[in-house]
Amino acid sequence: MNRDLMDALDVLEKEKSISKEILLDAIQQSLIQACKNHFGKADNITVTIDHETGDFGVYADRTVVEFVEDPAMEISLVEAQKKSSKAAIGDIVKVEIRSKEFGRIATQNAKNVILQKIREEERKVLFDQYYGKEKEVVTGIIQRISGKNVNVNLGKADAILGENEQVKGEEYKPTARLKVFILEVKDTPKGPRILVSRTHPGLVKRLFESEVAEVRDGTVEIKNIAREAGSRTKMAVWSNDPDVDPVGACVGMNGARVGAVVNELNGEKIDIINWDENPAFLIENALSPAKVIAVMADPDDKTALVVVPDNQLSLAIGKEGQNARLAARLTGFKIDIKSETQAREAGDLDEYDDDEYYEDEYEEYEGEYEEAVEGEAAAAEEVYDSEN
Repeated sequence: MNRDLMDALDVLEKEKSISKEILLDAIQQSLIQACKNHFGKADNITVTIDHETGDFGVYADRTVVEFVEDPAMEISLVEAQKKSSKAAIGDIVKVEIRSKEFGRIATQNAKNVILQKIREEERKVLFDQYYGKEKEVVTGIIQRISGKNVNVNLGKADAILGENEQVKGEEYKPTARLKVFILEVKDTPKGPRILVSRTHPGLVKRLFESEVAEVRDGTVEIKNIAREAGSRTKMAVWSNDPDVDPVGACVGMNGARVGAVVNELNGEKIDIINWDENPAFLIENALSPAKVIAVMADPDDKTALVVVPDNQLSLAIGKEGQNARLAARLTGFKIDIKSETQAREAGDLDEYDDDEYYEDEYEEYEGEYEEAVEGEAAAAEEVYDSEN
């Protein structure tokens, strides 16, 4: 038959990534369905297909009887003995069925079975392909704007960038290339439904993984990210190698690495700080660039009182409270910020000496922190302002 058929299956396998074995099985099922449509039943039908050559045969097991009442299931003794001289009443004879004998409707139904299987497998292949990319960043091309949604073509499937996943102020123009974070892939009868985001903190994480080799290989870990998309991101990092400064690795030479991420995010500011298991040190780092006098953290209640110099209060809180809000999200603590004057008037500093507020339960971390902020590491820890 069947060189043309096998060539066609090879093309389908290559273009749609559908296994030839699956397609041959679909043909087998379509022939059984055609027999059912032609004869009214297919319980006694066997289809064989050579997966190397594509040659196939359709056979019906029919019982030898003296008088035929059901042609689909029975064969006369005379006809049976033409196929085998030893045939006798009650024997089962395998009769070959010519597919050319099938009627137009049976043939059309068989064709539909094959096409339906191809569509199902194509959807399955696409779903598996993009499901494996959940929580990853991919580059797509903006196709069109549908109401408040943006349709992004990812190559073999379209994705939806919903209104809530769009960054305020970003312009989305058809044919423009856009990096997006795949939030979720759902399997539907019409193919995979892919939801993507430009606001998810995972986008920042994956962009740093692509730009920073130390993050990619696990030397530097991104412990947490707090983000207000389009405005500012705070990211806490930790190094598993004492010889590698995590902040410096993420910033890069002359800010090249963080600059590449900032450019991809259209100028969004990124603060990179050192992660610390000591919540007091972590909160102090998270409030950078503001200077901190004292941090009194309660790990059980997840609350913290932070005292800053009088002239640093507005900087610690940030514009419309953004710096404090992001620091709270990054650390997981509810942070109350007071100026030094406010704290002394309230008596919050009475039992704390400026040089001793990290002692007691956090004393064990002091050596680690001092080492981490020495020399150039201390300079690198300062917030990288993308506008500089």
